[in-house]
Amino acid sequence: MNRYLQELKTQRWDDHRYYHHSRINQSLHLLSAIFFVISYGLLFIEPAWAALLAWSVSMTSRQAGHFFFEPRGYDEVNQATDEHKEAIKIGYNIRRKIVLLGVWAAAPVVLWLEPTLFGQIAAAGNWLEFLHDVGISWLALGVAGLLFRVGQLWIQQDMWTGLVWASKIITDPFHDIMLYYKAPLALLRGELIDPMTHARHR
Repeated sequence: MNRYLQELKTQRWDDHRYYHHSRINQSLHLLSAIFFVISYGLLFIEPAWAALLAWSVSMTSRQAGHFFFEPRGYDEVNQATDEHKEAIKIGYNIRRKIVLLGVWAAAPVVLWLEPTLFGQIAAAGNWLEFLHDVGISWLALGVAGLLFRVGQLWIQQDMWTGLVWASKIITDPFHDIMLYYKAPLALLRGELIDPMTHARHR
């Protein structure tokens, strides 16, 4: 248990100090986290709608923060290039995210062109049924994406790293709320970049 907690703490710390300097990114992560928590509750009631909310609101806001607002130049706080950070990223780096988001965007198109998913499901009879099918496909994609990266980490490093990363991803929304709840206030004060004084020289 001590090993697990220490590895989880390390992965969370590295994720924060390397990839969340922008106050806009932090604020979008807060928004994303709130809707992810709502999706977690909805998952037990209506899984398809939970996935629709998680992917269309939580994932888009979270990834927009990374793609459009997070600085990609030299990281003075950690004395690291963006290329170095992308190479050592435990989870989904930019390249992997582009592939994942490409599959996410393609899923509704495939279901629109092939409503029965090549004979695997009943064709949707209306818009609500179509959205339900999209939601289930996105839920399956989320689970597959999680398991795929765990498998990659198992092969590249070890099983332990992959399992700790999976638990980190699942619990990130709760941790992000605790970590970034002050980010919108800092943004309103005009602070676009977190000075990261707590991350320097550690």
